[in-house]
Amino acid sequence: MGAFKLELRCPQKVHGIVVDPECNWSFESLSSELHSLEKKLHDSCSVPVPFTKAQSRKGVKRSPGAFVMSLSNEETELSDSEREEDHDLRMVTAKRFNCDDLYMSDSDSSDYELAFDPQSYLMDEVGLVESAFFERSHEHHLQVQEDIRNQLSAIETELMTEQEKYASAFARIEKYREARKELERKLDTQYQRKIAEALDNHLTAIQREHELKSQIEERRIRSDAAHEEAKRKERAFHEERLRQERARAEAEAKLRIEETKMAALEAERRAAKEAGEKEASEASKRIAAAPSQQEAAKPQLIADSSNLNLQPQGSGSNRTKKSQTTGDVVRAAQTALTLEQGRLLKLKELEEANRTLIMTSNMDFSNHERHISRLIRQIRGIKENVRVKASELVKILKNPSCPQTISVAAFAKKVVSHCESPDNAVFACGHVIVLVTSQVPQAMDLILAEFHRACIYTVPKHIVYSKSFFESKEAYYKDIGHREDDGKLESEKDYLKRLESYMKLYGALVQTEVQGVPNIHGPKEGWAWLARFLNVLPANMYTAVALNAFLQQDLLSSENTNLSLRRCSSLS
Repeated sequence: MGAFKLELRCPQKVHGIVVDPECNWSFESLSSELHSLEKKLHDSCSVPVPFTKAQSRKGVKRSPGAFVMSLSNEETELSDSEREEDHDLRMVTAKRFNCDDLYMSDSDSSDYELAFDPQSYLMDEVGLVESAFFERSHEHHLQVQEDIRNQLSAIETELMTEQEKYASAFARIEKYREARKELERKLDTQYQRKIAEALDNHLTAIQREHELKSQIEERRIRSDAAHEEAKRKERAFHEERLRQERARAEAEAKLRIEETKMAALEAERRAAKEAGEKEASEASKRIAAAPSQQEAAKPQLIADSSNLNLQPQGSGSNRTKKSQTTGDVVRAAQTALTLEQGRLLKLKELEEANRTLIMTSNMDFSNHERHISRLIRQIRGIKENVRVKASELVKILKNPSCPQTISVAAFAKKVVSHCESPDNAVFACGHVIVLVTSQVPQAMDLILAEFHRACIYTVPKHIVYSKSFFESKEAYYKDIGHREDDGKLESEKDYLKRLESYMKLYGALVQTEVQGVPNIHGPKEGWAWLARFLNVLPANMYTAVALNAFLQQDLLSSENTNLSLRRCSSLS
């Protein structure tokens, strides 16, 4: 069979599209050509017209399959790939656009008809190639639309999937953000807690360091105070020893002088006796010889005796005048002064004996004194505390390792001076004094002597200022009990405050009654003190403060106040 050439009987160019009789196109070029054709058709007409199948003018019946152009084996041969492509194209089914849902007005339909009237895309009787081309173009157009729909559907699905992913991612981000916020809040709380703990530990360490420094400083101060106290005691010991040596030397010198005087007086007495005997013998001889001379000498003897009587009378008047002056200055009951002198004498003798004992002994008794002072400072207004401190003090006073005179004197001095402390519990101290003196009775007189030495109103006694009796006001203030520090006397306010503290402790002591324990200086002595105070002492600022402090200790009970006041005058 020979080769032949097909030529289209239609024009070579329709609406700017050139028909190539040699259809050797690829699928990509065919798609691009169809796309450009569709675009031009869309631009050329106002209403797009879909492709429709129509029978040829000759009424040739064709199969619904695609048109296949066959060539001779000599010119062309189909490859396997082309056969597969042709088979795939045959399997493509055509689809048609459905525009039933579109709304068209009358004008639109008229326009549509006008658009279709002059332009009809129905093919006239054409050849086989043109028919195959239009068929292929129509199928490709449908395939492209289907692909576009599929791509749009895929894009919509992908968009929905992406939106879901974005929503899920956003939810995860929100959840992650909330989790991070919660974690940051917990971390912040934990960090704040750690900061608070670190700050607390730092403050605790600083407080501990300050306490340690204060303890070290306190120990250093106590050590310095103890060192100074030891130096002071050593100086006092040396001064006391020097004083005692001087006193001993003076006493020995006085003793020698007294012995010399006594020897001289004895010699004078013997000489006077011998002279008297001689004169008596001579007088007897003269009396025997001349009685008249005896009568003449009698008036002379009377005159001498009168002179002798006059001389002692003058000295007695001087002593009376001096005692009257002292009585005007010191206001106190005679019984109170007698008791004061006896107690102070006991205390002085005990102190002298203790100094001698300390000088002759090699033992150091300062530890016992410090122990006693510490126990007294620890006294509080608690019943158990009072009982324990009193029993410990009694054990120290009865300790054979320390002489009782030294421990008793230290107890009396410390317990009386402790009343000046601001944290002093006077009733507790009064109970301790009563409990201790019930076991060691000799301590009471020493305590009262320390009271009299520290405050004259515990006697009771008052000293009136007199220019003729005192050299100056300072001397008067020293006599009534003002302390001198570095050559300067304490103020009147400080003196009254100290006086009040002593009187409070004394008032607490005399009114303290412990069941089963006798009070050596109890309420009876308190009423006697009150009677002497009211009957003898004058009314002034010092006596008012002393009396008020004494009565503040509730000595007068409501049952026996009137009876006791009536007994005051008789007790004095």
